[in-house]
Formats: sequence, structure tokens, C-alpha cells
Amino acid sequence: MLVQTKGPAAIMAGRRARHRRHAVATIVLGVVLFALAAVALMFGNSFYTPGEIIRVMLGETVPGASFTVGELRLPRTALAILAGFAFGIAGVTFQTLLRNPLASPDIIGITEGASAAAVVGIVVLGLSGPAVSGMALGGALITAIAIYLLSNKGGFSGIRLILIGIGVAAMLQSVVSYVLSRAADWDIQMAMRWITGSLNNAAWDDVIPLAIASVVILPFLFSQARALGMLQLGDDSASGLGVRVTATRLMFILGAVALLAFATAGTGPIAFVAFMAGPIAARITGPGANLLLPSAFVGAVLVLGGDLIGQFAFDARYPVGVITGVLGAPYLIYLLIRTNRSGGSL
Repeated sequence: MLVQTKGPAAIMAGRRARHRRHAVATIVLGVVLFALAAVALMFGNSFYTPGEIIRVMLGETVPGASFTVGELRLPRTALAILAGFAFGIAGVTFQTLLRNPLASPDIIGITEGASAAAVVGIVVLGLSGPAVSGMALGGALITAIAIYLLSNKGGFSGIRLILIGIGVAAMLQSVVSYVLSRAADWDIQMAMRWITGSLNNAAWDDVIPLAIASVVILPFLFSQARALGMLQLGDDSASGLGVRVTATRLMFILGAVALLAFATAGTGPIAFVAFMAGPIAARITGPGANLLLPSAFVGAVLVLGGDLIGQFAFDARYPVGVITGVLGAPYLIYLLIRTNRSGGSL
């Protein structure tokens, strides 16, 4: 029985079709994000036209809009987009490096490290403002380093890292629960942001550190996207293709953790965004695609869309972390079932 194989022309046609699908999907995601940003800036207790918003962004003084848009809506929208980018890229980086959709920073304990450090800073040390953000940043970095070192004994193992991370996450959640059980009422209210994730009270002071981190880290990650794809083939295959496996993996982990830490310091741990962004982007763009940019767009759409739903879809207002948590929990159950049946790829 003869087995027909695809010729070069068919292979090239398939490759062009995949590239076209990737480009179209990425553009559509960008358009959706732009539309959500426009809605977030125009609508609220007061409506402002696109012309008024553009004038505010150009530095003109527009009665009412200069404060409402320039000091409230614009930093909130910018923080949502930047945090979504950071969560999406951090999530898909870990999932790709470890070749497992469950290997998300919010599953393996890194965001819990930020939350625990922030809650301890608020309740035990009496910190507030930038000092709490600094505690969250340090907590995420220390937790990530600890998980990596513990999982790297006797050689790196992705499964070992995931299991250790889940155990660390459970331990840190217990720390948060214990600290909150001894906290005063006013501290609990402040600490809730670091448990659920919220864009309430977003200000330019929250946006600027994350923006600087993004400008520094994102170009490096995008420039090394090809190496990240090769690592998904396995260490031996990637090494044979010229990738310095250990150094490249460490660089990606450090970059992803830094992005995640700065985003968490600005918004708190917005549940399941890092976890969902990569698999959703993979379904939209198709097999064999580079997922960094699509995952960034999906993350931003999830954060900004979830924030709009939390603000306007219900009688009460809910933090964005509550909305993404409601969306992410059933997706986690679905992914666990699918991964158990078919393996652990995105």
C-alpha cells in the first residue's frame, strides 16, 4: 500500500496558510483590544467623545474630561493593558518552557508569593502604597527563585517544578489565611486587593514601573521567540538546533517572573489570566504559531474586558479578579480533563 506524502508546494502552501491565520488572528485581537480600550475611556458615569479623549491625551485641558479621563480612566485602562500583556506573556512562557498548560505562574505559586508578601507587609509591618508593591515584587521573585532551585536538584524537571510550585502555593495560601485571621478590619479591606486582584484606585504611579519593566523586558523576549519555540521540542532537539538550553531557559524564566512581579505589584494577582491566555491564543492562531504576541493580546483583552464587566454588567461593582476567577475556574476543570486524556501540550 502506497503512502502519499506532501510535496514541497503543498508544504509551503500549508505554511503560508498558518502564517496567514496567525497574522489575521493577531490583528483581530489587536482590534478587539483597541475597541475595549475606547469603550473604557468613553463610558462611565459621564460619556466623552473620541475627540475629547484625544484632546486630553494630547495634553489639552478639557473641562471634566481632563480629570475623569486623564486621571481616572486613562491610568486604569493603561494598567489593565500592560498587566494583561505581562500576565499573558509570563503565562505562555512558563507553559511553553515546561510543555504543560498547567505550568502557569498563578498555578505554581509565584503570584501567591506576591500576595503573601503584600499581605504580610500590610497586616504585620503596617506598610502602604509603594512599599506594599515593593514587598509584592520581592515576594514573587523570591518565590520563583526558591521553586526553581528546589526543582533543579539532580537536573531540571518541569513536572517536579509544577508539583513543588503547587505545594508552595498551598503553603503560601495558608500563610495569607493565618495573617488575615489576625488582622484588623481596615487592614483586611486593603489586603483584599492582593487576594482578588483589582484595578480600583489605579494611578500613574502604578503604571510607570510596569511600563518601564515592559519596555526593558518585552523586546528581549520577542527577540528570542524562535528559541522559545525550539525549547518546546525538548532539550536535546533545541541543543542540536544551536540553542543554549540552560541559559535561554533561565533568561526566559527571569524575564517572565519580572514581568509577572511588576504586574502583580500594580494590580494584585488577577486570577487565571496567565493561565488562560496561552491556551486561548493557541486555539485562535492554530498549530505551530508563535504565541507570545497573541497571548499578550488575549491577556490584555481578558483583564480589560473583565474589568468592564465587573464595573457595568451587574448592579454591584466587582474587582476584575472576581470576574476572571469565575471564567477561569471552569476552564481549569476543562483543561485538567483534556490534559488527562490527551497529554500536556497547549
